[in-house]
Amino acid sequence: MAMFLGTGLVSLGFVFYAQSMISTGSTAGIAFLIHYFSGLDFGLLFFVINIPFYIFSIWYMGLKFTIKSFVAVSMVSFFAIVFPQWISIESINPIFAAITGGGLIGMGVLSLYRHKISLGGVNMLALYVQENFGWSAGYFKLIIDILVIGAAFFVLDFDKVILSMLAALVPNLVVAINHKTGRYMGVS
Repeated sequence: MAMFLGTGLVSLGFVFYAQSMISTGSTAGIAFLIHYFSGLDFGLLFFVINIPFYIFSIWYMGLKFTIKSFVAVSMVSFFAIVFPQWISIESINPIFAAITGGGLIGMGVLSLYRHKISLGGVNMLALYVQENFGWSAGYFKLIIDILVIGAAFFVLDFDKVILSMLAALVPNLVVAINHKTGRYMGVS
């Protein structure tokens, strides 16, 4: 249930971002920037960009974690393709999209993290860093996200980059505030 709802929340947040043509950080931000630049499908890009991280994950996070994360990434990739066919958003305020979409993404990622599931890429690295070095997964991701969003200046208009900063900040704060070592960890 956590995987289905978590990936669904994340994917809906991505729909909000895509509708507003804003980006975010992490591997999703990279996929959005390539999507906006090239027109290639976001869902497919998100899936492909995450492939190299599975090697790291198998070595450092274990096979079970890697398989669950692969399934979660696959579900987000699939939902990112089909959600726009299932719902139609004619108009959405970009600030609302950044804040609410970010909240949806943050709650989805939190749901996945608590069941030791990742959405690949930087999320895998963030969980590894938190578990092995005690650093906050949310704050670690925030630093990486700043770098990814910096690249958005080459692809998006200035106002969209500013909104993309907000779109990356919100989910990272949700995770940083709520995902702490020793708190509830679901079993799956």
